[in-house]
Amino acid sequence: MKILKLIVLSFFITAYSFASVSQSEKEALIALYNATSGSQWNSTWDMDASINTWYGVKVENDKVVEINLQFNNLQGNLPEEIGNLVYLKKMNLGFNKLGGTLPSSIKNLKELRSLELFMNQFEGNIPSELGELTKLESLKLYSNKFEGHIPEALMRLTNLRELLLGSNFLTGTIPTNIYALSKLQKLSLMDNKLEGEIPVEIAQLTQLEELILSTNQLTGNLPLEFMGLKKLNTIMVSDNNLNQEYTSYSGKNLPSLLLMQTENATAILDIEKD
Repeated sequence: MKILKLIVLSFFITAYSFASVSQSEKEALIALYNATSGSQWNSTWDMDASINTWYGVKVENDKVVEINLQFNNLQGNLPEEIGNLVYLKKMNLGFNKLGGTLPSSIKNLKELRSLELFMNQFEGNIPSELGELTKLESLKLYSNKFEGHIPEALMRLTNLRELLLGSNFLTGTIPTNIYALSKLQKLSLMDNKLEGEIPVEIAQLTQLEELILSTNQLTGNLPLEFMGLKKLNTIMVSDNNLNQEYTSYSGKNLPSLLLMQTENATAILDIEKD
């Protein structure tokens, strides 16, 4: 009898420890596996094992809260079912071979703090639905094939600390209401086809540490107001159509000289170091 009780107790403990996630979340993971050639991944999933054991999947309180499958040879498109992972806080699918457009269902991931889809082959417009993910702190979409304008909807992501959209085919201008991203620390729009002047409103991003705008078609001058960005330590605006050529540069302290002419008329943004 004691042995039987121990067996039953052991069963319940095991069942509790490996309790399954909801059916809709499980189906979303299976759809991701099937849509991205899961059998060919570098680290694949045992579909008969508990989801808790699946590579790159983190489960807390029977909810899928993280997917980290970077460098894992994912090929194909993201399935619409990805939007069923409604408790997801982080998704990193960087350095893979994913393509196609981002599914509109991504707007359902309201708990998402970090979305990293860099170094893939995604195309089409950056969906405005991303603007509904208001808890996002990091959005990394660089090195893909996105085109079109930077969506105004992204300016609603007021918790963003990183916005990295470089090395795509984005056109149009930098939104002037970018000042709404008041917590932004890193902004990279390099290697696109952006035009127009650099918005002076960027000077309102008082937490900004890195500003990377090089290799676009930007015109005009670098706003003098950038001198007020106390935390700015890296700025790159070279290879544009600005009125002057600027030297990219990085330092620790505040800007001390702006637009200082050298003998060959190259302008330098100089940040003093200790």
